[in-house]
Amino acid sequence: MPPPYRPRLVSSTLSADLGTFPVVVLSGARQTGKSTLAQEGHPFAERPYLTLDDLGVRQQAADAPADLLRRFPTMTVDEVQREPDLLLAVKSLVDQDRPRRRGRFLLTGSANLLRMEAAADSLAGRAAYRALHPLTRREQLGLGRAGLWGELLAEDVARWPSLLVDDAAPAEDWTALVRRGGFPVPALELPSDAARATWFEGYVRTYLERDLRDLSNVQSLPDFRRLMRAAALRTGALLNAAELGRDVGLPASTVQRHLGLLETSHLLVRLEPYAVNRTKRLIKAPKLYWADAGLALHLGGGEPTGAHLENLVVHDLLAWADAQPGSRPQILHWRTASGQEADAVIEDRDRLIALEIKATTRPTMRDARHLRAFREEYGDAVVGCLLLHGGDATFRMEEGIVATPWWKVV
Repeated sequence: MPPPYRPRLVSSTLSADLGTFPVVVLSGARQTGKSTLAQEGHPFAERPYLTLDDLGVRQQAADAPADLLRRFPTMTVDEVQREPDLLLAVKSLVDQDRPRRRGRFLLTGSANLLRMEAAADSLAGRAAYRALHPLTRREQLGLGRAGLWGELLAEDVARWPSLLVDDAAPAEDWTALVRRGGFPVPALELPSDAARATWFEGYVRTYLERDLRDLSNVQSLPDFRRLMRAAALRTGALLNAAELGRDVGLPASTVQRHLGLLETSHLLVRLEPYAVNRTKRLIKAPKLYWADAGLALHLGGGEPTGAHLENLVVHDLLAWADAQPGSRPQILHWRTASGQEADAVIEDRDRLIALEIKATTRPTMRDARHLRAFREEYGDAVVGCLLLHGGDATFRMEEGIVATPWWKVV
């Protein structure tokens, strides 16, 4: 028996978007739970549901898309990336409505439509876009949310220790969370590492042999698979396409194109740098992360490392930011030419939080030195800094810097 439905943190924002826009697009990697959300989540389960994985529906989408879209006054259409021309029919029907009908179409897909050439212009000005990430830790716990990032932004740093100590989310071994990842099937249904490894291998094979073919004509799937492994081994590292290309025997231009396809599929994330330059020369290269730390571990092999803990935190941050209404916070990294760095930076309008993420169970003042440099650089714009670690103690390290277990926040 499958596990009970877990509420998703994006649901409330998605519902609000449907009350404002004629079209809402929900995209995300395959197997993140988009279809389940559309069919079981409240209030989306009340909408008529069609999927282009159904051959009959896909045939009508290709031959008579307008007729398909007129079946119901409002509807959900799943896996729309399979027939990108369907979006032209959506555009036409939306433009015929006077006044525009709010919430007419909820479109879901396993590719980022904003990055697909065939779909880029179809819904401009007509749609709201949301991403469904793999399950956050607190979604897996049934809480329907991400970490405490909003609470930390809203609270004075002096109150952070009591806020974090009062949080009721249970402690957890981060290596176990990395191993099961956030895709619903391995995270919630599979009982062993061996079963999860089999699932992840099937996932990668399906992506290479089916989903990738729908997006682009990749000449050599073994080359692409080698690049995925090389990128997984660089989780949390600065992107250097030339270096990555040398390791897998591909030109830098091909590396960039393949990485772009992984981003379009919502499997890979480039964390861009925080680029406000006050007194220090900054590194402008992005950092590489994966949408799911479990997938990164499977592709790279070996045991979980501190880079996978970073990936867990970055995933939670991105899922939280993408679910915020209005102007969404930016999740970035910070690194100077002299080697000072913050693993992640939250930028919400004029407020900043910098994070250092350490697998150690006993953080020291040395672990906080880069956070201190960030505070000195950006002054009053910094709400506070967090050192997330693998231990169990929450304490103030110095003014404006708090150390806490990663599970107290994520």
